[in-house]
Amino acid sequence: MAERVGRGPGRLLVAVYAVFALAASSRALLQLLTRFDDAPVAYLLSAVAAAVYVVAAVALARGQRRVALWACGFELVGVLVVGTVSLLLPASFPDETVWSTYGIGYGFVPLVLPVLGLLRLRATR
Repeated sequence: MAERVGRGPGRLLVAVYAVFALAASSRALLQLLTRFDDAPVAYLLSAVAAAVYVVAAVALARGQRRVALWACGFELVGVLVVGTVSLLLPASFPDETVWSTYGIGYGFVPLVLPVLGLLRLRATR
């Protein structure tokens, strides 16, 4: 029988997602409340990232594989798309998002995290 997603090494993954959910949520809330007019797209994208981190953390912790797969997949696509656009069209992002430049502001963890999540889901299938 396969190990549950949120057990063993999966607990660390859930913990990192929870920390990122808290960090991204706090950042997005502050930006949206205090500087929304400066960079609305960037701040809304940070809020989307925060919501995805919350969904991923909860789904991984509860073993909700389908939801976790969707969240990790969406996150990976988001990081790749926003990261690429922020490099090619920097004027489109007057301020950084969590996913800008592939998560450089967070030590590239936003780029690595969904890959680890997808690998964990595959390993515990």
